[in-house]
Amino acid sequence: MNEEIYEIVSVEQSDPPPDADGTGWHCYVIGLGDSTIRGYQQGSTKAVTESVKEIVMRLNERRYGKRGRVHLDMSAKGKKPKSG
Repeated sequence: MNEEIYEIVSVEQSDPPPDADGTGWHCYVIGLGDSTIRGYQQGSTKAVTESVKEIVMRLNERRYGKRGRVHLDMSAKGKKPKSG
């Protein structure tokens, strides 16, 4: 399995994205190998960085699954007996 993970490349103050206005905009870049995701979010640098960390965590969970959070019960408990 390829062990590359999504990572924050940058979070920088920027002008508003096209078709948006207001102040306090940041442009963020998330990378995975040669691929990048660019997005914009309004807020303080700290708030935007925390939000992007959450995005990265969720992307990696989707890529590799939520390790250690699922318990599968493979026992016969709760199953109806076969008739026959």
